Parts: sequence; C-alpha cells; structure tokens
Amino acid sequence: MKKLLTTVTLVLFLYGATPASAQFGKLLDKVKGKSGAGKKSGNFTTVWESEFENKATRVAVVNGDGSYVVGTDDNSASVLDKEGKAIWNGDYKKLTTNKTNKSEYQYTVWKKEGGYLFLFDERKFGTDRVACLDITTGKELWNSESYQNLIQKGTKAEEGTDQGELETVKYIDELDAFLISQKGSVIMVKANTGEKIWETNRFKGGVGKYIYDEKRNEIIMVNFKPTALGALFAGFKNQLVKINAINGDVVWDATFMGTIEKELVTRRAIIDLWIKGDKLFMYLDGLQVYNLENGQKLWSATYENDMQGSSGNSLIGGKKQTKIYKTLAEPLFTEKSVYLIMLGTRDRTKYVEKHDLESGKLLWASEKITGALCMPHIYKVGNKILVQVGGKVQVQELRYEEVYNATAGAVGALTGFGGGATKQWVPYIYWDYKAQKSSAMALDDATGTTAWRSEKFDKRITDFVINDDKTLFVGDGDEFYGYDIAAGTQLFDVKHSDANVGKAMDVIDFGDKVVVLSEKGLAAYNKKDGSRVYATEKIKGVDYFYHIGDNYFLRDQRNSKNIIYGIDMTNGETKGSVQSKGKGGSPKYGDGIDITEDGEYIFTFKGKKVEKVKVNN
Repeated sequence: MKKLLTTVTLVLFLYGATPASAQFGKLLDKVKGKSGAGKKSGNFTTVWESEFENKATRVAVVNGDGSYVVGTDDNSASVLDKEGKAIWNGDYKKLTTNKTNKSEYQYTVWKKEGGYLFLFDERKFGTDRVACLDITTGKELWNSESYQNLIQKGTKAEEGTDQGELETVKYIDELDAFLISQKGSVIMVKANTGEKIWETNRFKGGVGKYIYDEKRNEIIMVNFKPTALGALFAGFKNQLVKINAINGDVVWDATFMGTIEKELVTRRAIIDLWIKGDKLFMYLDGLQVYNLENGQKLWSATYENDMQGSSGNSLIGGKKQTKIYKTLAEPLFTEKSVYLIMLGTRDRTKYVEKHDLESGKLLWASEKITGALCMPHIYKVGNKILVQVGGKVQVQELRYEEVYNATAGAVGALTGFGGGATKQWVPYIYWDYKAQKSSAMALDDATGTTAWRSEKFDKRITDFVINDDKTLFVGDGDEFYGYDIAAGTQLFDVKHSDANVGKAMDVIDFGDKVVVLSEKGLAAYNKKDGSRVYATEKIKGVDYFYHIGDNYFLRDQRNSKNIIYGIDMTNGETKGSVQSKGKGGSPKYGDGIDITEDGEYIFTFKGKKVEKVKVNN
C-alpha cells in the first residue's frame, strides 16, 4: 500500500488528539550517522542518531522498511539510508530544471524500490511549477508548467490537502500515474516521466474517490468540487465515470445522488466504492448500486445523513468547530446479501436492513433502535447478526488557540519586539464516548427479529472481541462481560473497576486473552472464564493502540505530548517508550514519529535530528 505524506502542518495531526510538543528522545551525539548501539531511548535501544542537511520542516518520514529517511523544507530535501548515512541532499531550484523552489505542497509516494517526491510551487505572481523527484537519487524525473490553478490563489496551506495529495492531483497506485484535474479536463500522466497518457473533457472536478478494475483495466471515479476549482465549473454535476485506463475513453457516465462532504480536519472525502461481481457499490448516505458494465443504476437504500453534525462555535468569530465521524457501521457484505445501518427519516432512530445483493429487495428491517448516537459495528456470526449499539466516535476539531513559536520567541527576546505566541486554528482528532443507550444486540439472520439484547450498559460500550464465532467479549467502563452468542446468555461479569486501571477505553484481542485498554493502564482477562491475568497502571492517558507486525503500541497525546509505548501483551509490561517533540513523522502516529511496517523500528524527528530506535532488544 502506498504511503502519502503531506507537508502541510494541519494534516500532520491526522490521528492525533493534540499537536505533539513533548520531549524528543535524547540525542547524545551530534555526529551525523553516529551509531547508537547500546544506548537507551526510554527502554528501547537506539540504533543510530543522525541529522538531515536541512531542518526538515515540511516532510520527515521513512518508507515501509526504513531504508529511506526523507526530510524536506520549503526549498530543499535531504535523504538518509537505513544506517543514517546521507544518500543525497540539495536545493530544489538546483535539482529541478524549471527552478521549482518554494514548495508549500510536497508529498511522498512510496514504491517497492523507492518512490517519488512530488513538488508544487504555487506562485502568487507568475506561472505555477510542478516537479517530481526520484527519492532514491534526488534526480528530477520530470517537471511542468502546464498545470495551473491546481489550488486557488491565496488558499491557505491546509485547505488543499487530502491524505497528503493536492485536491486536484490524485496518485493512482495501480497504474503508477497521476490524475491531474484542470478547469476543462482531467489528464493522466506517467508518474516516472510526466508523459501525458490521455486527457478527457468528459469528467469535471476533482477525483473524490476512485477504484481500479484490474480485470478490465478501467478506472471508476467519483467527482466533487475541489477547493481550488469549485468556482470555475459552470453547470457542475455529480459524476460517476468509468474510464479506459489505456486511452481515457469514457466507457460510461452516470450521475449520483447526494453531496460528497470532506472531513473537518483530515479533508478526506466521505465516500466508499466497492466492486462485487458485476456490480459497483457506492456508500454515500446509504448505498447506491450500479451495473458495472453500463453504469445503469440498479437499486439504492439511502437516507439523509446528519451524522457529521457539528457543535461549538463557528469558525467565523468563534473559538471552536467540532464534528463527529465513524458513527455508522460500513455495509456488511455476504455472498448473497448486504446489511446496512439506516437512519429513520423522521424520528432519526436507527435500524438494520438486510437487502438481496442482486435485486436490492428489502428482505427485512429490524426493530427501531432508539437512544443510540452511533452504531459503529455489525458482524455476521452463524445465524446471528451482532450489532454494537453505542460506542466511541471520532471527534475532529479546530480550536482557535495561542501557539508558541520558538524561533519567533527567540527573535522577540533578542530584539524586544514581538513575542513567540500567535493565535491560530489548531486541529485535534480524538476518540470520545458520548452519552447514549448502549448495549450488545443479536438479530436473527432469517427474519431480523431481535434474538437477544443485553441490559443497558451503565457507562459506555467498547468495541467487541468475537472468539471462534461462539463468544463475545465487551466492556462498559467498569465491568467486563462475556456472552454466548448463540443463546445470548451472559457467561461472566467481572468488576473491571477492581483492577484499579480506570474505565475501559478499548479491547484488544490477544490469543486466549482479551486485554482491556483503560484510562490508567491495562488489564487482561482469560477468555475461558473472565479471570484476570494481570493489571498494570504504569501507563496513563492512552488514547489509541496499534498492532503492527507482531508488536503492540499504545499512544498518549495528552497535554500536547506524543508518546508511543511498546507493550508486551503477555504481561502488560512496557518494553520502552519514545516521546517526541519534533515535527514530521507519519500522520498515523502523530507528530515527530514514524514506525516501520513490521513494527520493529521507530523513527523520531526533531528539526534536523533523526533517531532510529529498535523495539525488541
């Protein structure tokens, strides 16, 4: 899977609870590429410590196996190898033949044997410049001044991003190509040469979502009005288009119902596409189904979605804007059916529908489920449909806060003019539990009638752990439960509060145990009888966990920190931790930190400095 990184500060907090600004793992030696074997960072071993040639204020990231470490600023790039040794560095105006220079928009695209560094030099006065560099060598692969208005002049940096890409430039991994949206057309160019493959004026707008049909070598794309070009499209319409990937010929063009929204902070388009057999399924305020061959709409089950509702003050003159996401489960597909969480049209209650996959016929609808803000997961287990009623939601916020700039502060201290603090919109993303009527529920797959439903959980409901299609494990904050799925009987009820690790936040499936991630630590329970295996309160304030390779990590981003803990799940002990203060890193792990795909190495960044840490000693 490709890995895209933006240089825009906003998106560096994609999954973070707060912008990270805590202590960076101590760098004991300033010699570039200096081996750190035997030194400790937390209780991890430092493999090496090194430095970029620049300050890496835009991008600081590694590829999947850590063999390339990239750091960029507005005007230059520096790349290290897996040993921390410099591979290349240089100024963009010297590396590019069209003198691409101040690039506020930069992102990496990782390929198996390296990748690309895409640069966009948006010039207020003059012709915009695009360039693409080979990450492994720093050589310019291509440049162009043909692509203009990729963003709106004067647009703030954070407004033109989608997972690191410009809204008007989409990388197609399967074809190793870029789709570039212009005022009158969409152009596909080869990523490694910039050569135009084809151009079509049959598709208007940015590419909100695409799916590649490998069997037919065709691309299906959904459009939306991007920030940059929205005002330029007269007669804009919602388009669902299937295009021949070789020559750009439009196979079919259909319209769709609904408006594609973008998440408040991440700017991701809220839409999904799936190909199932000879049909295309589009998830946008319900489900819309199309014939894959000719684009004919076959059936739909849609609703008016109010689940991105906002609260707090507006951005105009206000202090905060808040929106919630991840409230409804994705469609659950089986060989012949699809199950959907639906919203009532008048009373806004929720219910489950089962549809025939071929015809769309409504096979059944469950009873109305009232009092639940979210229903984030559904599962098919035997002849039961398990429904999680209630749970955590993702909160995305922009808060108008005072942010301290160290450079400005230092200048102010020397000159006596100005200070280091400025007011700006600061992004936050975190998971939170909202008050609602929570329970575990099972529906009969044949009829949709309620087979059983647990008593209302007092505090909250965690996600489910389902074991061998027989038992369900779940927490409500102070209790930990086990249920027989077939009968609906409660197997045990353990007082999780007795573990003294705070309220349950999440559950992690770990072999014959369930580990309950809690406010103040961890507690593990045997699946067979609910007996407690261990409890540890050494880690507090964890807001997220990662399972990477054979490794487990917990994250704490309270109070503007970003700490990643490595955990031995067999006993709850901490292998080590890394606390970062730097910018860059992967949006997935928060500011200043990136982790290799096997979970064996953590990289931390602070300005020019880079530290590589080994997880398992």
